Amino acid sequence: MLQAARWWHTWAILSGRGYVCMIDKVFESAAAALRDVKDGATVMIGGFGTAGQPAELVDALIAQGARDLIIVNNNAGNGETGLAALLKARRVKKIVCSFPRQIDSYHFDALYRAGAIELELVPQGNLACRIEAAGSGLGAIYTPTGFGTGLAEGKETRRIDGRDYVLEFPLRADFALIKAERGDRWGNLTYRKAARNFGPIMARAAECTVAQVSEVVPLGALDPEVIVTPGIFVRRVVAVGAGRAGA
Repeated sequence: MLQAARWWHTWAILSGRGYVCMIDKVFESAAAALRDVKDGATVMIGGFGTAGQPAELVDALIAQGARDLIIVNNNAGNGETGLAALLKARRVKKIVCSFPRQIDSYHFDALYRAGAIELELVPQGNLACRIEAAGSGLGAIYTPTGFGTGLAEGKETRRIDGRDYVLEFPLRADFALIKAERGDRWGNLTYRKAARNFGPIMARAAECTVAQVSEVVPLGALDPEVIVTPGIFVRRVVAVGAGRAGA
């Protein structure tokens, strides 16, 4: 029997003219939404520090048990929760980020000094552009950021209109874990202020985007003019706040 948490199709006959598909991407729990994350998966995690970080999804990922993960995030964990807890649990083989060190990034610091984690350091603008390139279906991009520095070593460079550029490749992921404010059963999302940050572009760059939301609202409750991430980019939705409103 299909669980209500799965995104499933209910088929109904319409006046003998065919079928209609009812889409429901809402999962009953974060654990159910992340059950198929495999060892070695590349996982994007939204957030700028703790702002917009999907902490409940990260906790579920820890409980799920996948190991040797490649994580794409702006930072490398703060304190003891969220991404920092995932690092502490030694589930991460490599992290791709722009700002790995800060006053409370001690779990990453310890792992890096011990040689227990790989780091790919990417300037923040390049990080965003590489994620966007994946979502836009681009093969690569040229960026001036990093030219002439150690970050450009071994990479193709090119001079365009009198300016030097470095060739960078898209960042894609198996899963993107993001946090939004409200969503509906089709996966349409709105965000709360700065918590939006990397969420929209990560949603477009992953094979499977899982969004934790404070509230799941009925279809039509979200003004189409304020929807930031259309449901076509979201596979799974989990309510972690007030829950599901209406039918």
